[in-house]
Amino acid sequence: MPPTPLTSLRESAPAILPSLLQCDFGNLEREVRALEAAGVAALHLDVMDGHFVPNLTYGMPIVASLRDLTELTLDVHLMIANPLDYAAAFRDAGADIITVHVEAVSEPVTAVREIQSLGVGAGLAINPHTPFEKITAAAAACDIALVMSVPAGFGGQPFDSCALQRLADLRRDHPDLVLEVDGGVNIDTIGRCTDAGADLLVVGSAIFRHASYSSAIDDLSAAAKKSSSAS
Repeated sequence: MPPTPLTSLRESAPAILPSLLQCDFGNLEREVRALEAAGVAALHLDVMDGHFVPNLTYGMPIVASLRDLTELTLDVHLMIANPLDYAAAFRDAGADIITVHVEAVSEPVTAVREIQSLGVGAGLAINPHTPFEKITAAAAACDIALVMSVPAGFGGQPFDSCALQRLADLRRDHPDLVLEVDGGVNIDTIGRCTDAGADLLVVGSAIFRHASYSSAIDDLSAAAKKSSSAS
């Protein structure tokens, strides 16, 4: 049986996942080709609705366009209200993994199982100031737990170190769970994230503000792997 996108990501850990929130959407194919050339394993897609979070980004058409452009794993992070109403549409658009926020669903375990029934990986995300038990109570059902190190909604925010203890606790209690971290991950913070147990490291400005994506990703990967091998 061929590996699933989720197992491939697990095997590539620690893996850098570029967040396309800060890419040049006027040259989307060029951006994707540059990231492919840099050797990334997946693309992280932040979907915001202007309601659950105070920002508005993109929806299914961009996901579908990316699916047409690349075979890279598409890791779709739904920062939206009523996410289960749209999960199937995002699956149909090409999402390989769909993560929803514990703050946006009334029954997190049921939400995870509904997403898994669509044949894609299912994740739960948690904001820094949400009580941690909101995700720990459902973590055993998840394929991925996404620990936010900034409040969901905008790129370029400073890293909140509360994420490190949350990652470490999830790694201790769920050693086989894929752990992802998103927000403020850069050359200065990435090593602390892998030390705490993160497998997938979502990075935005620390890639897209550099002239060479390959160089930026190589530097980030080296920092993540050096720290991971030393821990």
